[in-house]
This record gives sequence, C-alpha cells and structure tokens, in this order.
Amino acid sequence: MGRLVMKFGGTSVANIDRIRNVARHVKREVDAGHDVAVVVSAMAGKTNELVDWCREASPMHDAREYDAVVASGEQVTAGLLAIALQALGIQARSWQGWQIPIRTSDAHASARILEIDGSEIVGRFKDRKEVAVVAGFQGINPQTNRITTLGRGGSDTSAVAIAAAIHADRCDIYTDVDGVYTTDPRVVPKARRLDKIAFEDMLELASQGAKVLQVRSVELGMVHNIPVFVRSSFDKPEDIDPHANQPPGTLICSEEQIMESHVVTGIAFSKDEAQISVRQIEDKPGVAAAIFGPLADANINVDMIVQNVSEDGKTTDLTFTVPASDYNRAKDTITAAKGKIGYARLDSATGVAKVSVIGSGMRSHAGVAAMAFKALSERNINIRAITTSEIKFSVLIDAAYTELAVRTLHTLYGLDQV
Repeated sequence: MGRLVMKFGGTSVANIDRIRNVARHVKREVDAGHDVAVVVSAMAGKTNELVDWCREASPMHDAREYDAVVASGEQVTAGLLAIALQALGIQARSWQGWQIPIRTSDAHASARILEIDGSEIVGRFKDRKEVAVVAGFQGINPQTNRITTLGRGGSDTSAVAIAAAIHADRCDIYTDVDGVYTTDPRVVPKARRLDKIAFEDMLELASQGAKVLQVRSVELGMVHNIPVFVRSSFDKPEDIDPHANQPPGTLICSEEQIMESHVVTGIAFSKDEAQISVRQIEDKPGVAAAIFGPLADANINVDMIVQNVSEDGKTTDLTFTVPASDYNRAKDTITAAKGKIGYARLDSATGVAKVSVIGSGMRSHAGVAAMAFKALSERNINIRAITTSEIKFSVLIDAAYTELAVRTLHTLYGLDQV
C-alpha cells in the first residue's frame, strides 16, 4: 500500500464518458489499497472559453475577477469526478484550492504556491479512506482572501505540490501521451519513449519547449524528491496492473535511480522565439543593465544572449531572444530606453527557432556540441546564436529548418528507435 497523487489533464476529462474512465483509473488504485488524492484540470477547451468571456466583458478586466472566473472550470471537473467515484461506491469529496487551503502569492493569473496544509486530506485517508478530488490550477492568497490561479499548466504544479504536502510516494501525471519521448514524435517518427529521465534533464526539456510537463512542476518534484510518473489516461484502466513495477510511461526521478545515463537524453525545440539585436552600443559598464533592466521590469523573459565587441573595442552588439508573444513589447521597451542605452540601430526577426540538445551525460563527454555544429553545417543550416550549460546547449536557427535540424540531431546522437 502507498499514497498516490493522480493528476488528469483537460483532454482526459473532456466529457462525462472520459470522467467515468478517470474514475475507473482511480478505483483501480483504491482497490489496490492506496490512499489517493486526485488533481483535475478544467474540461478541454473550458478555460479558453472562460478567458474569452472575461475579454468580451472587458478587455481591461480586473485580474482578481479573472481568477474568480477561470478557476471555476476546475471546480466543475472536481465535482463531476467526485460524483462519478461515488457512483462506483468509492468515498470521495471535491476540494477547491481555498478549502485545503493552498496558500499562494497575490500575483493573480500567475501566482506561486507558498504553503499547502495537507493535514485534513491525510486525516480523511486514515479515518474513512476518502479520495480527495482537488481542483487544480488554483489557490488562495491569505492576505486578501481572494482566489488565485497559477498560470497555464498550473494543475501539474498543484499536483506535485500536493504530493509533497501529503508525503505521497509518487505523483502520476495522466495525459494524452504515454510518456516523455526523446523528441516530438510528430516531427521524428523514430522518437522513442524514455522509461526513466532525471529531474535535471526533464527540467531542461520542459523549459526548452517540450510540452509534456510544466516547468514549475518538475522543479517542485526535484526540490521535494517526489517521483513524477507521466502516463496515458487512454490506456484501459482494467488492463493495468497497479502492483506492476512500472506500467507504460516515463518515471521522472533523481539521477541516482537511473542505472545507465545516455550522453544525450532528448532534443527539444521552440518556434515561439523572436530575436532582437541592439547595434553599436558604447562598450562600458552598465550597458547590459540598461538593456535588461527595463525588460525585467516589464516581466519579459530573456533567453539566449550573445555579445560581440567591435575591433576597436569601443562599441558592442548585443543579441538576445524573447518569447514571440513578447516581441512587440520588448521592441517598444528597448526603443523607449534608447536615450539611456545609446545604441545606433535596432534589428529584429521573428522567423527563428531554438533547438536544444539535453543530457546529463554531457558533463563527462567532450565534443558533444561540436558534433552538432558539424552535422548542421553539412545540412547548410546556419546558426545565428549558441548558448551552453553543463547539461544542455541550444542553437538559434531559421524556423524553416527546425524539423530538419531536429531529425538530423536525433539521428546523430543515436536516439532513433531501434
């Protein structure tokens, strides 16, 4: 017997039939003797509908009321799943974030979890073997007593945080894919599912464009050492042995739990990138702060940064990338700060993509990046910028070459399915 958190995304609870399917997954684990807390997302498409209603009501709406509206999607799903579980003869009740409570910061629409009191849920496990069905994506700010939401993908974060709060043995993230792959199978049909992946590698994959898990959920799992298991909700519940060592899926765990670590674990990519180059800036202390300070104040996340110094050492060019959604705001921010920065020209481009090669094994292997640069050059793919870290390197290329680059690197590092 153990204690599990099971999280189900929007496609897994898209209608009543799928909610009944989720209930059977939960019943399988309850029948196996586990204490179970379930975290649910809103039904597929519901959050977008609620967001659109807020914008239709007023383009400049109150963020606090926005949270009150969009949090209702998860509340509906939690209640429906509790009803479906009760129909199967299982003790269950729904919980909203404020009832647990999940205490958060007051940054509405992108709040961060500060604390979770899981004692009431644990007490009900012991007293009545009751399944807790928790509305994901939401919490409450203790100062204002207002409902908050955690931003897109926040239900994953809720699930791992609750797993830590109730001292769960594992957090199972059920989704519409059956695990984490070496890259997107829609781009590379030979991509293979990983049985296990280290937290660090998954964190890089998630932050560099892989859409399987939200970055903060991986961070929480790593900090609290909660194994996270990505699996498909569309596998038939009755076909899965709850006592099996590992059903189909990918276990995200500490590096020590992985017997054999590959040099490269996976390839991630993101087409939602924009490049901005600030030309002929005077090369003196404080210039970088004059550029990136206003961007930080505007909550614009900067990723790749490359600086080139002129031959005479008097001026410098600084190139960086931002999310495509922030492209216009970033340009406007830099333009507004031109007097302080003192640049000659601002160049920019949107048709770019970032391709990242990730693997803990890079720590002990030389020449991994050099292989990639040679392979891309042989395909006539021009590299605009490069950034590296201990277990990752990323290249910025023209977006038109994204799929070719990903397939080339996937084969180069032996990740194609055997």
